[in-house]
Amino acid sequence: MIQTEFQRLPVAAGSVTAQPSPHTLRGAETNFFAEAAQQQFDITILAQKVHVVAKPVQYTWNYGDGSSLGPQTAAGGPLPQDRWGEKTATSHVYTATGDFRVVLTTHFQGTYSVNGGPPLPIPGQGQFSSPPQTVSVWRSITRNYADDCLRNPQGQGCPGVAPRAP
Repeated sequence: MIQTEFQRLPVAAGSVTAQPSPHTLRGAETNFFAEAAQQQFDITILAQKVHVVAKPVQYTWNYGDGSSLGPQTAAGGPLPQDRWGEKTATSHVYTATGDFRVVLTTHFQGTYSVNGGPPLPIPGQGQFSSPPQTVSVWRSITRNYADDCLRNPQGQGCPGVAPRAP
């Protein structure tokens, strides 16, 4: 009964953050990380006061392009902007452009105590999913030019010159 009640609790699933966001590049590492907190609930089961503690212990990432990672214990973490694009334990490389809905499922381990008694483990885990976060994957094109606009005013990238199709 406690397992069923545990899964019904309004546990905050945790939030997912992408770096860079909301746009990233095809073929580049996109760093994802989760933020989830331990939570406590006081409920009544069969006229008994029950205190429940839910602790995040694992994370499953659905990257929205058919690939996923987890469950794993690593929640990941933020990177400074000058390190965006580095591979991390929770990063993902998109191979196509488009908008992808990323969903984080946080797995919580629970304990409960009845009427102030000792904490007891709740068998299994509760799984709670975050609302989807959309990540837009773009492509980038790099071009090198031999001339500047003073030497070749009709060159690519100069004012008034239409860009070539990729």
